[in-house]
Amino acid sequence: MSAVKNVDVSIMGRDFRIACPEEEEEGLLAAVDFLDKRMGEIRDSGKLVGVERIAIMAALNITNELLNTRTGGVDIGGLQRRINSMQERLDQALLDQEALF
Repeated sequence: MSAVKNVDVSIMGRDFRIACPEEEEEGLLAAVDFLDKRMGEIRDSGKLVGVERIAIMAALNITNELLNTRTGGVDIGGLQRRINSMQERLDQALLDQEALF
């Protein structure tokens, strides 16, 4: 059984202490950073006021994205990111080839 530790995080200027297994701390911090950025984007759009409303809208947006990108157990979003990365590498290789001639 892994050790559980308390991790202090901040989301939209509010501090939270979250218990998580040590091996999951990196993932937790990445999730906190993602959520904080999403909530900041919603707040900055000026369409919603209040942390609770912003949190609910962020949760709905993230859930919608998750449900739309997962079809039959396949992470479509992950595949799209890989395809985009390969396309960028191919474009760069073609540019390098053109420089030879």
